[in-house]
Amino acid sequence: MRILVTGGTGLLGNNILRQLAADRPDHSLTALVRSQPKPQVFAGLDVSCAIGDLGDEETFSAIRQAVADCDVVIHSAALIHIGWQRMEESMRVNRDGTAMIVEACIEHDKPIVHIGTVDTLALGAREKPASETTRLNENGSATLCSYVASKRAGVDVVKSAVRRGLQALIIHPGFMLGPWDWKPSSGQMIVEVAKTWRPLAPSGGCSLCDARDVAAGTIAAMDAITQPRPTRPTDSPIKSGREYILAGENWTYFELWREIAKRTGARKPIMPAGPGQILIGEIAASMLSKISANEGVFNSAALEMSTQFHWYDSQRAHDELGYRIRDPSISLDDAVDWIQNRFPTQAGR
Repeated sequence: MRILVTGGTGLLGNNILRQLAADRPDHSLTALVRSQPKPQVFAGLDVSCAIGDLGDEETFSAIRQAVADCDVVIHSAALIHIGWQRMEESMRVNRDGTAMIVEACIEHDKPIVHIGTVDTLALGAREKPASETTRLNENGSATLCSYVASKRAGVDVVKSAVRRGLQALIIHPGFMLGPWDWKPSSGQMIVEVAKTWRPLAPSGGCSLCDARDVAAGTIAAMDAITQPRPTRPTDSPIKSGREYILAGENWTYFELWREIAKRTGARKPIMPAGPGQILIGEIAASMLSKISANEGVFNSAALEMSTQFHWYDSQRAHDELGYRIRDPSISLDDAVDWIQNRFPTQAGR
């Protein structure tokens, strides 16, 4: 099988490529990248690179050809900016880039596994984590920042294409940590907790999962959507357009930060931030954004997101895709070890 993976230099995409290379050496792997990555990103992997910039019409022909040359697409590429700025850029990549991939898949009759995010879904609660069917008005939804708005628009693109005949499954990962986080992406939280003591942790929570487990679940979705349609069981719940949450254990950020601090030797936070501290932080972040041309990670949208409970139930993926999660302590150990070895001066080693 010939597999095209977008976002192969990112945390999830790199783990997908590495699992495919290890478990299915007879498969042909291609990564769609904006430019040739540093050699270590694909070290040890037999991966070809196709050059194309999502959302850039000038490279659409190259993207179309990459899709034509594969049997299935795993679309993992995304621009992640938790803030109010960069909306146009986020839409160009996460919505318009997805549309490019989808149109090429329709043109060449190729199935796709699209990577969304739990943040496009309803929020959960400790007593009732959200599922794929939880209505947005039950517990509210994540702050409609550039990332959330553009990723939600990208999912809408895929759903619309399914109604036109596209064969697609949609994966919504939780908060992923793990090895092969080259930038780092979510591993930046480990860096921040390790290098700077903050007595107050964010007051919300996340559904902590291992990127390796999400990669395995994504590959299971790929197997399901590439099964020839005439041979699929008629009573199977797996239909084109079906969505799957691939999350993990639901933790507060206070719990997570203390576990990270324990592993990095950093001072632990004392307590979660209260409403007063959060309000002051949001006001300060909003003022900084207004006077700065470049919005940093400390902004009012990110602060608001950190007060929400992104807690989810992965039962559907467990039942239908065989999704399993490992002990989160193993995930944290491995993620911290990766970050400390990759970024030793920043992460406390």
